[in-house]
Amino acid sequence: MLSRNHANLNPITCYRLISIQESPNGGLLGLLQVKQKNNIYGPDIPVLQLYVKHETDARLRVHITDAEKQRWEVPYNLLPRNSSVIKTNTCFSVKRKSNGQILFDSTSEESDPYNGLVFKDQYLELSTKLPKDASLYGLGENTQPHGIKLYPNEPYTLYTTDVSAINLNADLYGSHPVYMDLRNVEGEAYTHAVLLLNSNGMDVFYRGNSLTYKVIGGVFDLYFFSGPSPLDVVDQYTSFIGRPAAMPYWAFGFHQCRWGYHNLSVVEDVVENYKKAKIPLDVIWNDDDHMDGHKDFTLNPVNYPRPQLLAFLDKIHAQGMKYIVIIDPGIGVNKSYGVYQRAIANDVFIKYEGKPYLAQGRICPNGTGPGWECCLDCKNITTTRWDDPPYKINASGIQAPVGYKTIATSAYHYNGVLEYDAHSIYGFSQAIATHKALQGLEGKRPFILSRSTYVGSGHYAAHWTGDNKGTWEDLRYSISTMLNFGIFGVPMVGSDICGFYPAPTEELCNRWIEVGAFYPFSRDHANFYSPRQELYQWESVAESARNALGMRYKLLPYLYTLNYEAHTTGAPIARPLFFTFTNETDLYGLSTQFLLGRGLMVSPVLESNKTEVEAVFPPGSWYDMFDMTKVIVSKESHHVVLDAPLHVINVHLYQNTIIPMQQGGMISKEARATPFTLVVAFPLGATGGEAKGNLFLDEDELPEMKLGNGYSTYVDFYATVKKGKVKIWSDVEESKFALEKGWKIEKVTVLGLQGSGSAFEIEVDGNIIQDTSAVEINTTEHIHIEELEESGDKMKECDGGG
Repeated sequence: MLSRNHANLNPITCYRLISIQESPNGGLLGLLQVKQKNNIYGPDIPVLQLYVKHETDARLRVHITDAEKQRWEVPYNLLPRNSSVIKTNTCFSVKRKSNGQILFDSTSEESDPYNGLVFKDQYLELSTKLPKDASLYGLGENTQPHGIKLYPNEPYTLYTTDVSAINLNADLYGSHPVYMDLRNVEGEAYTHAVLLLNSNGMDVFYRGNSLTYKVIGGVFDLYFFSGPSPLDVVDQYTSFIGRPAAMPYWAFGFHQCRWGYHNLSVVEDVVENYKKAKIPLDVIWNDDDHMDGHKDFTLNPVNYPRPQLLAFLDKIHAQGMKYIVIIDPGIGVNKSYGVYQRAIANDVFIKYEGKPYLAQGRICPNGTGPGWECCLDCKNITTTRWDDPPYKINASGIQAPVGYKTIATSAYHYNGVLEYDAHSIYGFSQAIATHKALQGLEGKRPFILSRSTYVGSGHYAAHWTGDNKGTWEDLRYSISTMLNFGIFGVPMVGSDICGFYPAPTEELCNRWIEVGAFYPFSRDHANFYSPRQELYQWESVAESARNALGMRYKLLPYLYTLNYEAHTTGAPIARPLFFTFTNETDLYGLSTQFLLGRGLMVSPVLESNKTEVEAVFPPGSWYDMFDMTKVIVSKESHHVVLDAPLHVINVHLYQNTIIPMQQGGMISKEARATPFTLVVAFPLGATGGEAKGNLFLDEDELPEMKLGNGYSTYVDFYATVKKGKVKIWSDVEESKFALEKGWKIEKVTVLGLQGSGSAFEIEVDGNIIQDTSAVEINTTEHIHIEELEESGDKMKECDGGG
């Protein structure tokens, strides 16, 4: 429902261009003067500065601010970029040069349901027309019930808020004011993205044929990324906001956490029980329980005594496991607490009315439950224009005051920055500081997980999607949120497996680990009040975990290589299917399947009491990763009904792909020491074809993930089949590291040749290998084939001729 703020009050302000000149740095600089003043939401700023510059061939910047006074912008030291400050009819449109396609059009007419440019101190408004057939993605963080595509007339509010992810269409933990626009013009797809770099609270109204920003402060700092492919867009976007962080290898192993591991012996039992159940586990976590009286950077001397904890860490570190603790940003007021003493001495606390800001605290959890309710008294300060701005964004989905469940927005940070402006970048700045501190302390590659994120957070941290619930709906929503964060430049992402809030059913937990085993970040996490839900608690779940995580651990070299691609090009690890099959318009809204990389497709069961799953198969040959004799061949995108008994997750490999695999293990360190297999997938029955893949290896705890340091190797793999002869070769950069580690390819599996007994040729660094006796060459006879030709059919996979 729209309130009076959103519907009846209509500030029809507009500006006209009164001067334009070329700026010293090659851009255009203009002055804009208000044409028709009004006082709705405050007085208009009379003169604005307009700055426009092509910063790269693929990035255009449009910056609009007060011409007379400096206004708040996202700090340049947090998100480095070119300065737009140069001392010296406003409607605009952005066109694609290659075909004249209009990407952004801010012109408004009397019949439009939005205004022209409005620019007041605490209210900014700007709109763009959109074609009705454009598919939009992004504008998070929120839980989108309709899937990954933005849905017309749903609320999109951006203001980082600690409200549970079970709240649909509400502003959640992150603010990402960027959207990707995918259009198909006469069978050819074009993609671009638009970023409004502004950290103030905002509503974004998407109507299907237009989009309007209503922002409560800051400036218009717009960036346009021209694509034209989805991968081009995220490459251009992350080139600007910061490439995704390099992750250590072990981070791609399985993680177990719980709020409520009351003492160290419970944690030790969890590790031991995973081992007994033969379920892989790399990382064990503590959430708050390890602290002394909830004080950050402390240990509870009774439940987590330091000597015993250090002995435990020595033990698991020797095995290759890791231990992580969760911290909260609040610092306890205690004169004997060293962190508090140092913060007071350095005068770094947030200030309100000149004094350190004291949170509205009470004991939490309070023992009476439920554990997800607000642990603050939640009194709201509304005494200033910052606490009670004239325009009310749809905060928390209920138009809550902007200070609801958070710091008073009239408080000031250490450097004099107003909380009203900096609220949504608090978690981002904390991630930056933590990253810098960890690298300085250990000199190793940090792993940081943050619930709160902003534009650029992926450069420093991974993300979990927050407090979800153990329901089938939440399982389904997790895929859309994960895919959105790949677009946001935060590819290391996952949801709490089996749900954070109580309590998942046994069947749900089976299905959730089957999906979660293929999240980029894979972790089971539960609430203080939840029943225990570690994967070994049910034997059926343990079996599903062994199957799904067993495959994940075989695929670790592939996932780690995707991490390298993300770090160097921004490419998401988990992707919507349209990232690879961009011209397939039926895939534009698909939110129940996803790809890992370009060609590994996950098709999970997301409903109760199902032993089959209907999945879309884009054109080509798709090989079952759990039984490579099974293949589905689709001439065009088809729906296929797949068998999916309780312990089965359908994962398929696409043709023309080479993926590196290892033999798996209980810990990533152990799995990483096993021999490699190359799986080469050609189109089924191909007499001619090409396949390619790659592999990145390095000393994974070095701070930088790159070639040229003597501790890394990169390999491009190629394969061709021609006239019955298969040729496989590689281009290797810096082979010394891999050779010293003893990493070798023990087996090559070639799919699609129908056991034809083809001749093989293997090259290494351009040299033909005469003796291939150490390499097992396996061509699989495909006995389960589904060939789909007629459009619209739904086919069930069945036994067929080989």
